[in-house]
Amino acid sequence: MPLHSRFQHCSSCGAAVDYRIPADDSRERAVCTACDTIHYQNPLNVVGTLPVWEADGRVLLCRRAIEPRHGLWTLPAGFMELGETSAEGALRETHEEAGADIEMGPLYTLLNVVRVGQIHLFYRATLRSTTFNPGPESLEARLFAEHEIPWDELAFRTTRETLHSFFEDRRTGSGFALRCIDIP
Repeated sequence: MPLHSRFQHCSSCGAAVDYRIPADDSRERAVCTACDTIHYQNPLNVVGTLPVWEADGRVLLCRRAIEPRHGLWTLPAGFMELGETSAEGALRETHEEAGADIEMGPLYTLLNVVRVGQIHLFYRATLRSTTFNPGPESLEARLFAEHEIPWDELAFRTTRETLHSFFEDRRTGSGFALRCIDIP
């Protein structure tokens, strides 16, 4: 299990775990040596939006006030919480990070970030206002035209891929079909 931190103790009883392939399985799992509980590790979902001011096609980016990648730019996004849909999480993250008033659109990019065990989901969104109130995780929130994007200062490849896809779709007029992208 090279992608994730390895379990050392069972969360059910506290005993040590052993890594092995359980019966009726095909992957190595953390198995408790005392109570036989099998601990599964699955990818985490990161959800966010691609907020667009439709009047001129500018997109909203947030400059990070937290690590990782403090000071770099990203689309508003974060980890999905239990009890919410991916769209609800994306809306929440956009409010928390940018203080933006948006109308949610369809899912636009699904990015498999295999090396860190994450799936990033970005929804297109329409900004209702250009007034932003960034939360504590953002230094600022600002609109950018394509030629103004700080490409060398983007925090994550998933942001870069989503922005490239959006501007390409806009230029070609081919619509905004769902894009699935694998990032090894």
